[in-house]
Formats: sequence, structure tokens, C-alpha cells
Amino acid sequence: MDTRKVYIETYGCQMNIADTELLVGLLKPHGYEPTQKAEQADVILLNTCAIREHAEERVLKRLSELVRHKARKSGVLLGVTGCMAQHHREQLLDKAPYLDLILGPDAYRTLPNLLAQEETDAPLVAVRLDRDETYEDITPVRAEGIRAWVTVMRGCDKFCTFCIVPYVRGRERSVPLKPLLGQVRELAEQGYKEVVYLGQTVNAYRDGEFDFADLLRQTAKIDGIERIRFTSPHPSDISERMIETMAMLPKVSPYLHLPVQSASNRVLERMERGYTVEQYADLVGRLRRAIPGIALSTDIIAGFPGEDADDFHATRDFLERIRYDFAFMFKYSAREGTKAHKWGDTVTEDEKGRRLQAIIALQERISGEVNQAFIGQTVEVLVEGPAKRQADWLSGKNGQFKTVVFPGNGAQPGTLVSVRVATTTAHTLIGVAV
Repeated sequence: MDTRKVYIETYGCQMNIADTELLVGLLKPHGYEPTQKAEQADVILLNTCAIREHAEERVLKRLSELVRHKARKSGVLLGVTGCMAQHHREQLLDKAPYLDLILGPDAYRTLPNLLAQEETDAPLVAVRLDRDETYEDITPVRAEGIRAWVTVMRGCDKFCTFCIVPYVRGRERSVPLKPLLGQVRELAEQGYKEVVYLGQTVNAYRDGEFDFADLLRQTAKIDGIERIRFTSPHPSDISERMIETMAMLPKVSPYLHLPVQSASNRVLERMERGYTVEQYADLVGRLRRAIPGIALSTDIIAGFPGEDADDFHATRDFLERIRYDFAFMFKYSAREGTKAHKWGDTVTEDEKGRRLQAIIALQERISGEVNQAFIGQTVEVLVEGPAKRQADWLSGKNGQFKTVVFPGNGAQPGTLVSVRVATTTAHTLIGVAV
């Protein structure tokens, strides 16, 4: 079998990172080897995101750069996979007519056959959603390291009014428990120390009588896996049993990404998030009582249609009250096909920008203050490798998923090291190995 090379650039969330590993796993048995250089590739793919407009603009710009490789090397195929392919297939064909392949998230299994077809003038398009596709039988080719991304469910049933995910990734369906656990056992045997479970609403996972708490409990029994994380849960699907499970299992990191999006009940109702500010705050209280020291992060949208100054101030005040460890904050970006897209923008781009910068500055201060509480503490760090900025220093994550850097002490990636925190920034704990 002749070996061909495939180059894949990944945009967006961890789910797309996992899907890129899945694509390589699908292609490898058919003679395709991954390469890190586009100019060496026979197949060039951009695995894309459709959550924000900026990501789509970046993809189109990058395609215009990559098309030159088709002119330089005969037979090179250029394609787009993922959410943007599913969402904007017609626009892609108009704006990038040189594309050879457009492939949605449920059509990856067809990729080897599509690439084997004889050359045609028309691009190959496969974007049909499949309510049964979980790729449970495909072994991803993962990047080297200590952390492995494992997709436990695909799709979403929430249909928040701002979100395109249910339309480009389909409805919720879970990977059966048995093959999932078998996959994690193989990861442990290969030396991975941390497993990160992925899903658009990961804690809605269900396989018959088994729920997400069962998945966590069974995973914790696997020798070799030191840490278990997951993203992103939906607040409405966090059960008491899930909280109890997190509290009782040392391997489950005391960290939770808990998207709030807005702290105005009026805006939350328009978003169709399924909870009130009061219910969300009560959940935070229950989590913190059950899991002392738990770190919380969140998502916030600035300038959602209908958000007025009072709504924004409520969100800003909520940040002060909850004191997240960190947050991902964005200006509202309308997605064609969502319910909110029909409403149009009611907040100007300039005002969105002002609101966004205000909450970023506030959260930066809060993150710095929260991290200062770690000074003098000894934390357990899972070493990932060399620190980026300091020569001869090491970097890793503590249980709360905070980056910790410390002078090198010979520890290898994947080992657990006790580090005494000496100083901090808003983003990093800095210490010395004990």
C-alpha cells in the first residue's frame, strides 16, 4: 500500500481536537500518515468550528493561503471538515470553489472512500446528520503526552437560542459504557495519566441504566489513570449523585466548568438555558459545600439580543459574588440558523466591546485574588513538561486545573510532584518542588 500524507489543522474546542485524532485513526489503515507540514501533504483538511464568526473568517483566510499547495503539487486534495462544513456548505462552495471535499461531523466514516474516488470536477460533499453515529469502533490516533481526550457523547438536545451546535452536530447520543472503559484501559496501558471526557452536554451521558456518575465511578477503578476531568457539563443536568461522586473520588479533579452565560433571569429566559440565576447560585453553593476547594470556571456572553445595562450589571455583580477561578468571555456573535439570529442585534458592537472589556478586567482581578490564596500551600502537580517561558523549569496542572511552574527537579512528564506555592499571577501558580 502506497503511503500518502495528510495534514489537518484544527480550529475550535476540545471536541474538534478529539475529532482530528479520530480522522487520523480513520485514515491510517488506508495508508495515510499525518504530517505537520502542509507542503508535504497529499490531503489537506481544516477541521472547523462554527460557534463564532471570527473562527469562520480565519478558516476562509487560511484556505486562500493553502490553495497554493494544490497548484504546486499535482493531485493535492483540499477539504473542510467539522461544524463549519455542516453549517455553511453552500457558502463554502461559493467562497472557496477550489475545495475538493466538504465533510460534516457525522460523515467522517466516509472519508477514506471519498478520497479513493477518481478525480472529479465537482467537490465531494457529505453532510448528512446521523442520530446513531458515535464512532465507538474507531481507534483515534492521539497526540503524545499525558492527557487523552475521549468523546463520550455527541450532539446536543438543549437548543439554546444562541447556539448552532444541535444543528451542526445533531441530537444527543452516548457511546456505550463498555467500549468507553475499554478505550480508557488501553490509554492507561499506553501511559496516559489523565483522561478528559468530552461532550457538548457531557453530564447528560447515559447508556441504558448507567449515567454520567456511573461512568466516573467505573473510570476511577482503572489503574494507571491518575486524574479524570470532563467538559462541558450543563448546569441543568448536574445531579446530586454526580456531586456525591465527584466528592468521593480522589481521581476526579476538584474542578468544574459551569457555563452561566448571563446572570439576568430575563436574558437567561431568552437564551432558553433552563435555569434561573437563583437555581444556578444554589448549585454553586451545593458544589462548594460538598467539594471544599473546588475550582469553578464559566462562559459569559456579552451583548446578547435584548441585554440592557441592568442585565449587564447583574452579570458583573454575579462575577463579584461567585468569584470564579477563571472565565471564558465573548461578545455575542449571531449564528445563522439559530433562534436568536432572527432577533437581530440590539447592542452595538462598540457597546459589546465595552461590556466585554469590563468583565474581562473584573475577572482578571478576581482570578489574581483567588490564586493568591494558594500562596504557602503545597499542591499536587501532574507534570506535563518544560515550562514555556523559564528555561530549566517544569510545568503542570494541579487538581484545580491551574497551571503550576517550578524549577526543574528531574521529574518526568506524567509524574505527580508536590509543589509549595511561593507566588502567583492571575493565570499561574509559581513554586518550588517539596
